[in-house]
Amino acid sequence: MPVSNPAAMEFLLSRRSRPAKTLTAPGPDREALMPMLTAAARTPDHGKLEPWRFVVLEGAALDRMAHEVGTAGARLGKDEADIAKAASSFSNSPLCVAVIEIGKESPKVPAIEMTYSAGAVCLALLNAALASGWGANWLSGWASHDRGFVRDALGLTDNEKVAGFIHIGTETSAPPERPRPDLEAVVTWVSE
Repeated sequence: MPVSNPAAMEFLLSRRSRPAKTLTAPGPDREALMPMLTAAARTPDHGKLEPWRFVVLEGAALDRMAHEVGTAGARLGKDEADIAKAASSFSNSPLCVAVIEIGKESPKVPAIEMTYSAGAVCLALLNAALASGWGANWLSGWASHDRGFVRDALGLTDNEKVAGFIHIGTETSAPPERPRPDLEAVVTWVSE
C-alpha cells in the first residue's frame, strides 16, 4: 500500500498562482530562496543533463530589465501599452527568477525533453514558493521570445532561451478561484 502525504496532496489540489501585479515587497532573501531553488532543481531530468539554470533578478537588476523591455519593444514596434505592461512585470516585482533552458547535445535525450524539464522546473519553483508562503507567478511574455532582449538583458547564448520568469513576493490580495478543467472532457480511460 502506498504511503500518502495528505498535506502535499491538499496543497496541490488547492494551489493557486498569485497575479504578478498583486505581489509586493518584501520578496524572499537569499536564505529563504535557496530551499525553493533546491526543490525546483529536483525536477525530472532525463540523462541528468541539467538543461536549465537560474538567474535571480533583484533590486536594480529588475529596473534594468524593465528598461531593456522598453528598448526591445521600441525595436520591435510594440505599442506603448504592451511595452508598459511587460516592463511593469519587472519594475514592480520584488524578486524574479529567470529559468533558462539550455539546449545541450545528447545522442539519447531529444531536445523536447529538455524543454519539458525546464518547464517542470518553472512549475516546481512556483509551487515551492507558494508552499513556502510566498505569492508567486510564472510569466513569459513577448520579450522572453525575442533573441535581442534575452541576449542583451540576460546575456543568453544561442543555445539558451527563457523557459519562464517566476516572480516571487508578498501577496497583497488573495485571488479568486477560477474555473478548472472538466476532467470528463480531458480524460480518456484505456483498458484494453
